[in-house]
Amino acid sequence: MSRKPNYYSQSIAILQDLHRLYPNWNMGRHIATALDGYGDVWGITDKELVFLLDKYKTRMDIDIEHSTDQDELDKIIKEGMDLDNLFKEDEDNGDY
Repeated sequence: MSRKPNYYSQSIAILQDLHRLYPNWNMGRHIATALDGYGDVWGITDKELVFLLDKYKTRMDIDIEHSTDQDELDKIIKEGMDLDNLFKEDEDNGDY
C-alpha cells in the first residue's frame, strides 16, 4: 500500500532549501516570486504549491548569482543616469 504524498511537508522542505541556499532572501520574497503570475492564490492546492516552488527553485538553481551589494547597485544606477557619457567613452575607445 503506497503512502499518499504530503505536499504540505514538501513545500516546507523546498522553502527550507531555498532559505539555506539563498539566506539573504526572506520567505515572502521566495513565495511571491514563485507565485508571480499565478493569479488567484487563495484556491491553490498544496500539490500546485509544491509544483510552483519546485519550478521556481529549479530556475534559481540554474540562474547566475546576482550581486545584491548596495554599492554595486548604486554604481549601476549612476551609470544608467549618464548613458550619453557612457556611450561617448565607448566611441572614444573605438568600440562602435
